[in-house]
Amino acid sequence: MADTRKPKAAITHIGNHELSPATLMMGHGYDPVLSEGSLKAPIFLTSTFAFPSAADGKRFFEGITGKVPGGTDGLVYSRFNGPNQQILEGRLALWDGAEEALCFSSGMTAITVLMLALCNAGDVIVHSGPLYAASEGFVAKHMSRFGVTYRDFPAGATRAEIEAVIEDAKALAAQQGGKVAMIYLESPANPTNALVDVEAVRDARDAALGADCPIAIDNTFLGPLWARPIDQGADLVVYSLTKYVGGHSDLVAGSVSGAKKWLTPIRMLRNTMGGIADPNTAWMLLRSLETVELRMTRAGENAAKVCAWLKDHPKVEGLGYLGMIDDPRQQDIYNRHCSGAGSTFSLLLKGREAECFRFLDALRIAKLAVSLGGTETLASHPASMTHLSVPDERKAALGITDNLVRISIGIEAADDLIADFEQALAAV
Repeated sequence: MADTRKPKAAITHIGNHELSPATLMMGHGYDPVLSEGSLKAPIFLTSTFAFPSAADGKRFFEGITGKVPGGTDGLVYSRFNGPNQQILEGRLALWDGAEEALCFSSGMTAITVLMLALCNAGDVIVHSGPLYAASEGFVAKHMSRFGVTYRDFPAGATRAEIEAVIEDAKALAAQQGGKVAMIYLESPANPTNALVDVEAVRDARDAALGADCPIAIDNTFLGPLWARPIDQGADLVVYSLTKYVGGHSDLVAGSVSGAKKWLTPIRMLRNTMGGIADPNTAWMLLRSLETVELRMTRAGENAAKVCAWLKDHPKVEGLGYLGMIDDPRQQDIYNRHCSGAGSTFSLLLKGREAECFRFLDALRIAKLAVSLGGTETLASHPASMTHLSVPDERKAALGITDNLVRISIGIEAADDLIADFEQALAAV
């Protein structure tokens, strides 16, 4: 007998009441009736999918290959799509208020495919600084091999300063026979927590280039809970899902969300290169998205308590924490763009590398490890670890100093973390 079960329509409203992402994460994109009533989506461990008919197979491939615009509406092959990945992508898009999302095997895979898909030889990328070292290195060292150059501006730049850099980039692109292909931002910046004025970037872009040049932003530090850059004019939002979205330091993944017009070429290149998140990772991310608001809220509350204690410590020179901003320009950006201060911050110690190492080696609860956004508190020394490959003069210009420690606060008891930091600082 033919199976006549049909998926239920996704619920997004109760009457006129729009449901929040935190509620929609519990079932959006998945109907238990199609999986033997399983409350949670199974892990679909398969490399390929059986087509209902030969005509359907042809139609699906027309969408995969782009012969028919708009993508495919069927499952084809696990390098292209899969049930777990599609459910994940639908839920990620909801958090960002985006039309679509794509998942990748890592944050850097998402970033590299994004740039390769949207840039051609002779083009120029305009980006904010600092960026995560691997992102900055990919632009400077690897995109240049394909004839793509860059111009950059500091994270807190004003609209006039951003426009000047864009005009310089336009002139360079004209010399090279290309165009300004994208504006790539990271806000807050890693590891300084400097904010970029996305609205000023949008206005400068519109005035100098028009809307055909996309603005992409790495929203890993604050998203998806404390910032929604699409609301300020960004076209594409990038995540290392490894961090807050995954949230348990047990997976590696990335994503890009935004309008279909920008995601279509990125999807096409992902189809060719691979790099889609595997089914097990996608399934784990579905689990994590159900608690992302709870975890981030607890971590944010902890960070506020820890930083309130750290700020007056005699061995602390300063804090790069968004809940304690000294600069009026940065505070204005924060007020317009952010709904929370996050739980990752930079701690500036009185001293240099040796003092930072003593502090890190003395920690008992916080773990000495790179990454961020997990349930556990992590601490690292960017200048000698994540940003070691950045030239010394560039690090100095961007504020990545020898006395900077990056801390990501987890969901432990705040008083226990304060006790740990107190005894670690005593070792400095």
